[in-house]
Amino acid sequence: MSKYVIGIDFGTNSCRSLIVDVANGNELATHVFEYPSGKNGVIIDSKNPHLARQNPNDYIKGIEATVKGALRKAKSARKSFKNSDVIGIGIDTTGSSPMPVDEKGQPLCFDRRFRKNPAAMVWLWKDHTSFAEAEQITQLASEIRPQYLSKIGGVYSSEWWWSKILHCKNSAPDVFNAAYSWVEICDWITASLTGELSPQKIKRSICAAGHKAMFNNQWNGLPDKEFLERLSPGLGDLRDRLYSEAFTSENVAGYLSENWAKKLGLSTDVAIAVGAFDAHMGAIGAGIKIGSLVKIVGTSTCDIMIHPETEKLSDVPGVCGIVNGSVRNGFFGIEAGQSGVGDIFLWFVNNLVPDSYGKTAVEKFKNLEKSASKLKAGESGLLALDWNNGNRTILVDVRLTGLLVGQTLHTQPHEIYRALLEATGFGALAIIDRLEEYGVDVKEVINCGGLAVKNSLLMQIYADIIGRPMKISKSEQTPALGAGIFAAVAAGKKAGGYDSIDEAQKVMTGIGKVYQPNQKNHEVYKKLYKLYKQLHDAFGTKEWSGKMYNVMKDLLSIRNEVLNKL
Repeated sequence: MSKYVIGIDFGTNSCRSLIVDVANGNELATHVFEYPSGKNGVIIDSKNPHLARQNPNDYIKGIEATVKGALRKAKSARKSFKNSDVIGIGIDTTGSSPMPVDEKGQPLCFDRRFRKNPAAMVWLWKDHTSFAEAEQITQLASEIRPQYLSKIGGVYSSEWWWSKILHCKNSAPDVFNAAYSWVEICDWITASLTGELSPQKIKRSICAAGHKAMFNNQWNGLPDKEFLERLSPGLGDLRDRLYSEAFTSENVAGYLSENWAKKLGLSTDVAIAVGAFDAHMGAIGAGIKIGSLVKIVGTSTCDIMIHPETEKLSDVPGVCGIVNGSVRNGFFGIEAGQSGVGDIFLWFVNNLVPDSYGKTAVEKFKNLEKSASKLKAGESGLLALDWNNGNRTILVDVRLTGLLVGQTLHTQPHEIYRALLEATGFGALAIIDRLEEYGVDVKEVINCGGLAVKNSLLMQIYADIIGRPMKISKSEQTPALGAGIFAAVAAGKKAGGYDSIDEAQKVMTGIGKVYQPNQKNHEVYKKLYKLYKQLHDAFGTKEWSGKMYNVMKDLLSIRNEVLNKL
């Protein structure tokens, strides 16, 4: 008799539930729920472009809508399917997306006093309001606790836990003072399903704690009270109301509460795995192994690798963290990424592409890709920096902005579109170069996520720029699949699941399409990448000194070389 798991993926604009057959990884059914609050699910502020918050009630609605919807579809897809055969649920979310809660673990925005206060909501991963606090944390840590920075790439980010909490303390003291504790949404959603929401009893994710909250057992967990008090008087007291232990996602967070079991039509025997971030669970769903670089390509991109905990691993400047157990037990998880990828393309289409390419965004994307695919590498004479939403890796600077060089009176929108695609490819190569510079060997690149599946031109450009095959995960929903795999391991073999990630991955994951690099394009892109790095270092680092007189001329020369060969 088949057993099934449910992976629930909470993204930036929507959430989805995926029902997977544990025996073979077949994806039986999926259901998507668009968050109803704000603009495309995000609470924004027209006066502050850095602000991005979320309503946690959307998650509660999303669980019920997506799980029930997927269960209905599963019954239609397979007559033998029964709700009672579901053995586990796994949760992945964006992050760092922390939220202030009261003593019972309820979001402060559920309190009438703070119902419409964005500071009492979820501080979404792409909220950059705390850039000043991030700089303050980096400065103090470099002076008195340099070890805190050594495992997170040397710079603390405005996208992370402590920056956001400190900014709340500075900008909304009424919310900060009313908050008993703070919880990452990957932990809060998981706790909600188990019914145990007490902040001190929630099983916290080592993925979230290690990568975003500077948690490390080498210094007894979270940053010490003295450091936090030096950062801001009164912040140290919060430490006692947070947590002292964090867990890998193979662990059971608890079992489905009676309330949720009744609401969803499932058993209270359903195991709930400890939650984690979407990229890290996506890496498991993509079949990550030693030497694999998994790229989760969507609105932004997150790059994940693993390294055995028993082998030496150097600190890598500019990465988003090296955390033992953040991807799976027994391995260091290495995280890097790009703050804007799909969001850059969408911004361009929504704001700058004329209606001659189509009346809708879908039509515009289709026609842009069609025209851009006819261009040769270097033919446009354009070069862009992919920093429209800042730079996550390797510069870790949210105050960097996008740049386009080489425009003429003849430049066409599809040429700019291709230049933006190429810019994200150059950014991806910069990350690979940094990893390998510090001894992390990249043997293969596996791509997953919406853009990896839907945008063939992007994947071919990546292959040509990086000079390696771009493998595409068999599953189009790898974060949800990864969450399902952890659910199968949390449930265990006795319940019909697995006792290890290795066992589950062998039967539940695989590779689909592979894009091979075009060597002629690669040679051109090597010339363009040299110019990209020149711009990258000139605009992105304090240390750079030199001239950029050559950049525009070199772009024209490359363009002429390409056109003469046509």
